[in-house]
Amino acid sequence: MTPLPTPPRISVAMCTHNGAEHVEAQLRSILEQSPAPFEIVVGDDDSTDDTIALIEGAHARARAEGVSTELRVFRRRPALGVTGNFAATLSACTGDLIALSDQDDEWRPGKLAVLAAAIESSPDILLVHSDARLVDGDGKPLGLSLLDALEATAAERVGLTSGRALPVLLRRNLVTGATVLLRRSLLEAALPMPREWVHDEWLAAVAAATGGVRLVPEPLIDYRQHGSNQIGARRPTMGDRLARLREPRAQRAARLRERSSLLAARGRSLGVPLEVQALLDGKADHEARRARLPRARLARLPAVLAGVVAGRYERYSRGAMDALRDLTTPAGEGSA
Repeated sequence: MTPLPTPPRISVAMCTHNGAEHVEAQLRSILEQSPAPFEIVVGDDDSTDDTIALIEGAHARARAEGVSTELRVFRRRPALGVTGNFAATLSACTGDLIALSDQDDEWRPGKLAVLAAAIESSPDILLVHSDARLVDGDGKPLGLSLLDALEATAAERVGLTSGRALPVLLRRNLVTGATVLLRRSLLEAALPMPREWVHDEWLAAVAAATGGVRLVPEPLIDYRQHGSNQIGARRPTMGDRLARLREPRAQRAARLRERSSLLAARGRSLGVPLEVQALLDGKADHEARRARLPRARLARLPAVLAGVVAGRYERYSRGAMDALRDLTTPAGEGSA
């Protein structure tokens, strides 16, 4: 008889910082998954509350009830920050697959099973992610999903579900770490993570450039929104949109230029296919052009129009929205 394939071992990388209010509920939702993860690795970024005691207590009670999941806790002092903490915590995981976890959400039953089936459907897929239901601090639904709040278009959703994630992610990130399951092999390409990137954006971009990313369109977690979120999500208001048009552009443009340059450089060091490298270099060139725009708004018009006509704003930014932003935002300090 042909032996049955061994199911992948799943680790959970949970990063915490003063998460005592909700972390027990999150841990329970992880421990109740089927299949259960074989280990939970916690990276705590210098918490001063009872976060770790609550995690260890909830885990001990689950073990007493027969749960076999192991727990390892790393206390980070001084704090590493979100990206540094996740990078270190992911590196400590030993599973074939690794799920990322925030401290204040709740996973729906079956989340790990659905994501594991999706990533195991093809060896080329390095990272899968899902939609999420937005809830308030008390767990009450806010009436929309994460992708709705991010205003993901139908075309963007099709790209993410059909294996054409890179063109979508070069325009903007739509992958949220709390929904992610990745192959441990992705870390070989993604580490070290540059400090200019948020961990989930970087992991998704590298996965899309070197292998594959897939969206599972159903909401598999309750993504809690409250005043203490380090990174949250909500549908932008008209005030938010107007504020973006008044935000000084110099610092943001320099950051986008640096981030895209780092991604293009990582692609070259990894030897990605030529057509992929062309996209990464095209993004880097586009952001470099945006960073060089003149201080005077009217003087920017020829370069912005040239970018629109050449299709760069549509391929590498959010189209007319970002072209208008480049024309209207004040220069700020350090702009050319």
